[in-house]
Amino acid sequence: MSPLLTTFAFGGAAGGPGGDAPYGLLLKQTITSGTTVTFPAGVSWAYAILVGGGGGGNSGGGGGGGGVTLGWIKCLTSTPCVIGAGGSNTVGGTTYIGGLAAGGGGGGGVSPRIGGGGGGGNSTPSAGTTGATAYYGGPGGGAALGIAGLVGVSGGGGAGNNSGVAYAGGAGVSGGGGGQGSSGPGVGGNGGMTGGAGGSYITGATGGSGFFGAGGAGGASYGGPGTGVLGTGTTTTGGLGGGGGSTTGGGGCILLFY
Repeated sequence: MSPLLTTFAFGGAAGGPGGDAPYGLLLKQTITSGTTVTFPAGVSWAYAILVGGGGGGNSGGGGGGGGVTLGWIKCLTSTPCVIGAGGSNTVGGTTYIGGLAAGGGGGGGVSPRIGGGGGGGNSTPSAGTTGATAYYGGPGGGAALGIAGLVGVSGGGGAGNNSGVAYAGGAGVSGGGGGQGSSGPGVGGNGGMTGGAGGSYITGATGGSGFFGAGGAGGASYGGPGTGVLGTGTTTTGGLGGGGGSTTGGGGCILLFY
């Protein structure tokens, strides 16, 4: 786990739901699987960071980074949750807890959900997909033929190109995937939290950086993985915690502070 996460404390005034982010709370639980979260007695509220599953690319376009949502949740002794799976050649799954939701990154031509970065286009050519609107309403970056993915809360996917180098994914909290090109792929979009995967064509482009660190390098015929909140990814699979992948996205997660 990133040393940043183990010592992370929010600024702002101490308080409860509806106020500023709490000061001095520590990361107590990192949830990457299961359907319930158990809280100790006396914990009534927790501050949560939700990350959706990364998108899985297909046909050369990289998957987008999973969406990210932050907020207070009411704690039950056993609180239901859903962890979004990384997409396999498609959009990643949505993560839920306590009324909050964070969607998956786009991939395989399927649009992202709830704050996820858009997937990259292929060399047909096709456009990338637009970044999804975030849980609190922030707009995603646009995507269209002949352009790099635009910057937004979630980056748009880069377009493919059948007569040259493809276009990069857009930057955001969640980065967009890079496109596939006939003479070179587009790099994955950098994300403040989750990075998009690089596109591929004979060789693959670098994936986008995320909270955990720099994106991965591409290889023969696959784009480099985008970095997630909890890991950097390997070959065709995005980093754990929502990194976009050239084939499979990184699984989502929930980080709980109290």
